[in-house]
Amino acid sequence: MAKLKTVVKKLKKKKPTSAGQRFSEYIDRSDLNKKKIPKRLVKGKIQKSGRSQGQIAIRHRGRGAKRLLREVDFNRTKYLGQSAEVLDLQYDPNRSANLALIRYPNKELSYILAPENLKVKDKVVCDDKTKISIGNRMRLKNIPLGIQIYNIEVRPNQGGQLVRSAGSSAVLESIDGKYAQIRLPSKERRLILKECFASIGQVSNPAHKLIKLGKAGRSRLKGKRPTVRGSAMYPKAHPHGGGEGRAPIGLKHPKTPWGKPAFGVKTRKRKKYSDKLIIQRRRK
Repeated sequence: MAKLKTVVKKLKKKKPTSAGQRFSEYIDRSDLNKKKIPKRLVKGKIQKSGRSQGQIAIRHRGRGAKRLLREVDFNRTKYLGQSAEVLDLQYDPNRSANLALIRYPNKELSYILAPENLKVKDKVVCDDKTKISIGNRMRLKNIPLGIQIYNIEVRPNQGGQLVRSAGSSAVLESIDGKYAQIRLPSKERRLILKECFASIGQVSNPAHKLIKLGKAGRSRLKGKRPTVRGSAMYPKAHPHGGGEGRAPIGLKHPKTPWGKPAFGVKTRKRKKYSDKLIIQRRRK
């Protein structure tokens, strides 16, 4: 209960001087610092607007605010055993979680995913086996059972790919043979090689899921364009289109604009290579 109150405290409302501001809720980022972004850790982001060779490949994308891509180190194995100091906690417009700017003893800077409760001037280490502390990273075989983890590797030395969104964390449940059993945020239980690395803690910014945009303009700034209902289109544009007035779709099942079944249809391949590593499928 106390944790929920802390998350709610991070939300703030603006004075309702307009209809959009009346219902919008923002995250209070006063705890994040305003240091300059190191130029060697960022690059420009090319906006493709969901297009491939000029043709729309992904609908409802386009425009949005300009932003720079931060080069985040999801692996952290370049300086094994060396402790790095947290210089800054920063907002990243490209992801829901916050970033931590760290500095190694040789003065090299790097961005990592910031865990919850990490503070400036804290020390973080990546090693085969190290102290159980928030932000530290080690192999799954050396992590005690029941510990919260994030930024988990799927294959050794590939970099973290699982559990990277704001407020998420997985739990290490058991180690058997060469595999570790992990319960993911989706409640899926799966096996991962115990030689893979994972970070200790929970991903920062758990209040992200409570944000209320309040107006369409904030959605457009994210690069999302309006979505038109299929039943509002004419027959040639969508299988649900046509009819006089507000007509039903006239089909046994809803369909996509390209005539394929929609809503609840399983799209996962029946013989996917990772099926043997999944003990319990995720719950809907």
